[in-house]
Amino acid sequence: MKGALVFIAVFAIFLLATIAYSELPPGAQIYDSLNFPTEAATYKVFGTVPGKTLISALFNGVIFGIVAWLIYTIAHRATKPKAQQQPQQKK
Repeated sequence: MKGALVFIAVFAIFLLATIAYSELPPGAQIYDSLNFPTEAATYKVFGTVPGKTLISALFNGVIFGIVAWLIYTIAHRATKPKAQQQPQQKK
């Protein structure tokens, strides 16, 4: 559950950061490599955000969110104390 919160928080941060600075990699490079039609780049979402910027922001949010979630999961499991195993009794 905490991993999902980490993903959502990082997703939102990078979504907003990419909207503010639209050339933040790797979202802009992925957008350019997919060859979207020109209409997608020039369309204004909510009348203010260009389509290219929003699509790049979504790519960045997902990519960085997954990376942060993986790092959190690995770090959480590495620091988690291991349960002590009790020896089994012979019958």
